[in-house]
Amino acid sequence: METRKIKIFDTTLRDGEQSPGCSMNLKEKIEMAKQLERMRVDVIEAGFAISSQGDFVSVKTIAETVKDCTVASLARASEKDIDRAWEAVKGAADPRIHLFLATSPLHMEYKLHMAPDDVYEMAVAMTAYAAKYCPNIEFSAEDATRSNWKFLAKVIEGVIAAGATTVNLPDTVGYTLPDEHYAFFMRMREMAPSLNDVTISSHCHNDLGLGVANSLAAIRAGVSQVECTVNGIGERAGNAAMEEIVMGLYTRKDYYQAETGIATSEIVRSSSLLTRITGVKVQPNKAIVGENAFAHEAGIHQHGVMQNRATYEIMTPESVGLNKNNLVLGKHSGKHAFKARVASLGYSLDDAELEMAFEKFKSLADKKKTVYDRDIEALVAKEAVQVPRIYRLNSFVINSGNTITSTAVLKMTHNDRTIEKVSRGEGPIDAAFKAIEKIVGRELALEDYQLGSVTEGEDALGDALVKIKTADGAVFSGRGLSTDVIEASIHAYVNAVNKMIYAEKEGMYSDAVLEKRAAKRSR
Repeated sequence: METRKIKIFDTTLRDGEQSPGCSMNLKEKIEMAKQLERMRVDVIEAGFAISSQGDFVSVKTIAETVKDCTVASLARASEKDIDRAWEAVKGAADPRIHLFLATSPLHMEYKLHMAPDDVYEMAVAMTAYAAKYCPNIEFSAEDATRSNWKFLAKVIEGVIAAGATTVNLPDTVGYTLPDEHYAFFMRMREMAPSLNDVTISSHCHNDLGLGVANSLAAIRAGVSQVECTVNGIGERAGNAAMEEIVMGLYTRKDYYQAETGIATSEIVRSSSLLTRITGVKVQPNKAIVGENAFAHEAGIHQHGVMQNRATYEIMTPESVGLNKNNLVLGKHSGKHAFKARVASLGYSLDDAELEMAFEKFKSLADKKKTVYDRDIEALVAKEAVQVPRIYRLNSFVINSGNTITSTAVLKMTHNDRTIEKVSRGEGPIDAAFKAIEKIVGRELALEDYQLGSVTEGEDALGDALVKIKTADGAVFSGRGLSTDVIEASIHAYVNAVNKMIYAEKEGMYSDAVLEKRAAKRSR
């Protein structure tokens, strides 16, 4: 039997970013898009162009940056949405307009307030309208798996005749079971024969933990595109996890007789980059990319792996890009060696980014006995998505102990002006964060704070995550790295503040936040 090619439609930057706490700024989206391109996904859904000016700019920039993937923008079935989507993606090497309209009785009655015949007419008319712009049109029948099959088949035939080249039948709320999902696609291919002349797509949510299982069932039923996200991020319980679908096909090619074009060795780096950008970690036992995915603690397992890795590993760590912490460079290493190592790890930095990363590497090498690949990756990944440093830390002094009130003295630079503030707090971190708030002159709520280490050892690089929340509900995350955990925490908070200011300057706020601000101004 001939092996089928399955397209990977990655919606990390659209559906994934809608997940609470997973918003990204423009630089972060571009860096993630570059990594998706490096991983060789077939389609990058860059965003929902009409949802905000920030989303429009990010979709447009990604479309103009990415050269080896199709770039899509989501659009509702309306001329205004489609016009905006085309304006955003028209500069892409291969642009796609992805429009959607609900087809289930529940959605038509309570969300759209439309009769089925009107929904059909709108779906066909708007598909034809989009097809005037470009030949690559995807139509999604929202809540397809809870739709009336006869009506759905009619819609499918109509939109294909109107110019749709990809038809997506989503399990929008993760309701379907794998056997049902297989039967659903098999039946729809019978009832709507034109499906066999276009790309059939599946988009599964994970509300019952079956997103990946349903996606694989859809592939068995003849689907040739699956829509998914890195780490399975997405609304509610998330989307089908791209890495699990890809490695499921990779590992069980004998069963599915299907494969993707994904560079699997980029999977771990993609997962790590997304975690670093969003601050949302995967659980240790997460398949493929979890910390324990290739760990063996039981003695009998360890013995088996030592004799033959295949005894307890159905795929190799190297196949997904997980390598050992090899010592690579030291404090006497030069910039050329550092640049070569950064390139071998898959990162591309401009001269300014490389210079900044190298300075931080030299500083780290002076403090650590050994510098590992993961240390360098952490430095470089943070540098690659760094927003303009409106505020910079100059120095800090912390006084703390179990018999005194913690005090922090921070000196920072803002627009070439040095500002120094003192603050007290419940511990050194709280005192430092309050001092930053005084310097910035803003009241900010600490939404989340996490502290971990990049590698092992007493001199390990500390990795701090801070999430701050503004008065109007916007949340910004920041990362900080240092062998001193207090310094790492301060850098993380300052990074979050800089992201906040960058978002304000670039208009990257969501519509919900902008509406809240407008309401406040009108009162």
